Amino acid sequence: MKKLLTTLILIGTIATAMSGLATLPAKALVQLDLTQPNIEPLPIAITDFQSGDALGAEISGIVIDDLKRSGLFAPIDKSAFIEKISNPDATPRFEDWKVINAQALVTGSVGKEADGRVRAQYRLWDAFAGQQLSGEQFFANDANTRRVGHIIADAIYERLTGEKGYFDTRVVFIDESGAKNARKKRLAIMDQDGANVRYLSNGKSIVLTPRFSPNRQEITYMSYESGQPRVYLLQIETGQRELVGNFPGMTFAPRFSPDGQKVIMSLLRDDGNSNIFAMDLRSRSTTRLTNSTAIDTSPSYSPDGSKVVFTSDRGGRAQIYVMGADGSGQTRISFGDGVYSTPVWSPRGDLIAFTKQTGGEFQIGVMRTDGSGERILSTGFQQEGPTWAPNGRVLMFFRDSNGGPKLVSVDLTGRNEQSIPTANFASDPAWSPLLE
Repeated sequence: MKKLLTTLILIGTIATAMSGLATLPAKALVQLDLTQPNIEPLPIAITDFQSGDALGAEISGIVIDDLKRSGLFAPIDKSAFIEKISNPDATPRFEDWKVINAQALVTGSVGKEADGRVRAQYRLWDAFAGQQLSGEQFFANDANTRRVGHIIADAIYERLTGEKGYFDTRVVFIDESGAKNARKKRLAIMDQDGANVRYLSNGKSIVLTPRFSPNRQEITYMSYESGQPRVYLLQIETGQRELVGNFPGMTFAPRFSPDGQKVIMSLLRDDGNSNIFAMDLRSRSTTRLTNSTAIDTSPSYSPDGSKVVFTSDRGGRAQIYVMGADGSGQTRISFGDGVYSTPVWSPRGDLIAFTKQTGGEFQIGVMRTDGSGERILSTGFQQEGPTWAPNGRVLMFFRDSNGGPKLVSVDLTGRNEQSIPTANFASDPAWSPLLE
């Protein structure tokens, strides 16, 4: 069950079998196998949701865009549709959809309740098996109708892939505007598709490296508003801000532990060494995890909180290391050519994403947690800072383009790269967990 603050509620599952379908013979139901190395996008027909205004087409358009950008679905052009759906609750004429090779079909409706709320419902059909696969309905206020589209897209994605979706999420990032030598940097947040941008700072001081809490709509970020780097906790919905501490020697911004109770960061201390520390957010006490004469930086927790990945140049140039969350068992896992940075553990725990600089190029890649199976997903002139979608299948990062950074996403195949639209230059994205 999902709740959209207090305004969007999943009311219930629409019956998955209708009386006219109960006697159909059993057939294999359509589903994508994400374990295959080469996945052909699934042809899917998504009709305009029935409504008395443009809202139905808007919500179905959000569903279409989400599924298409995933690279796993191929929405069929509406001009090819033979049957014109007038009653989304009626059984479709499946033969009309099989003719245009629609393996899956989505119908739906949107309406207004007497109390002003928006009601949206959808049905997902297997056109070739002649069966309904799922159906749900939601209520929302006008301000949250876009989220309804994302939630429906997530439900379809999960039903047809067996994995959680990632569309009902947000991304916090640094919005950059103005001349290159006097760039204004503001903390901003948006939907994962670039819509609903909202600014969280006024741009009067430099802000850097926002990071989401894993279990709350809360972020950490660095600010130089006092002239010194300070780390803040910000409640996104209320705007309430709390100072974590002053860190004049900080070399990399903190990331949350999986339980949200700690942050881990790299600090430059009086001895001139950059080492990794964990801070308990309740007591504000810090624990030193590395003690080397090298530069240890860019720490990131594993999703179960038992390990930390980081970079260190203790071997001569920056490579990726893994250690226990208490600093034990520090082990190098990368041995490729080039310089590695910004490692981030996948939410699924199976991969580590990284930036790699080699041969004058910057690469975004992934490797297994023991360092094996390194794969490069994207190569560019200057790109860095990967962040994971909460289902661990897509990465977002920023790339220098035409005088400034822009946001880009790529999936684990490396073949589905998408530009994320932003009004200004944008850098240092951090992907939220699925919204509640």
